[in-house]
Amino acid sequence: MPPRRNPHRTSESIDNYLKAILTLSGPHGEGAAAPKRVASNALAAQLGVAAASVTNMLQKLAAAADPLVEYERHRGVLLSPAGRRRALEVLRHHRLIETFLYKVLDYPIEEVHDEAERLEHFISERFEERIAAKLGHPDFDPHGHSIPTLEGEMPRQQSILLTEATSGTFIVDSVSDRDAPTLRSLQAHGMTPGTRIRIAKRAASQSDCCSVRIGRSAKPLDLPREVAREIRILPLTK
Repeated sequence: MPPRRNPHRTSESIDNYLKAILTLSGPHGEGAAAPKRVASNALAAQLGVAAASVTNMLQKLAAAADPLVEYERHRGVLLSPAGRRRALEVLRHHRLIETFLYKVLDYPIEEVHDEAERLEHFISERFEERIAAKLGHPDFDPHGHSIPTLEGEMPRQQSILLTEATSGTFIVDSVSDRDAPTLRSLQAHGMTPGTRIRIAKRAASQSDCCSVRIGRSAKPLDLPREVAREIRILPLTK
């Protein structure tokens, strides 16, 4: 069994902070640009907590004997190497649990995120190893998101946001798991990872819709810009 990756215990709240910072700091796969500093206000909005609470937590994490973040007031926050390791460990737990719930326990796709949120902090490394083995060591979760490796590595992200594409035919790479009703609606329309889509109309403004044709359907599906931003796509290769 590999050595324990997280030598000090962290609370559920701390794990949520670390994972949110990882998410907001930009693409974090192999070959990605250096992570950007995350503003306290953005972190507060992501976590749904008061800005003052965020400041207090970041100061605490930065002042620890083995700091989990690098924090400067008015300049934002970055994960320290120890914080990044823990964030990727929790993210691996989350995405493995989602995959297990969906593929083995037949959970509806829109329910796996919230269930994984509750469980991700508490599973042992032995349990994590057994889940991964049972699933055949998957690379992606049901939403198309990469699962960090046991060593805390992520593949380079090649996909783009649907809102960044102008025209052409693409494959859906991943869909956000943050909003269950939207996820359920997208699945009902067949907008799932691996699906072929063709852009019929680009969202030209914040209030405009992006229209896509899914699979062989001739009828376009109009997606509000805020929904289109939750979908990542890859160019179709012949």
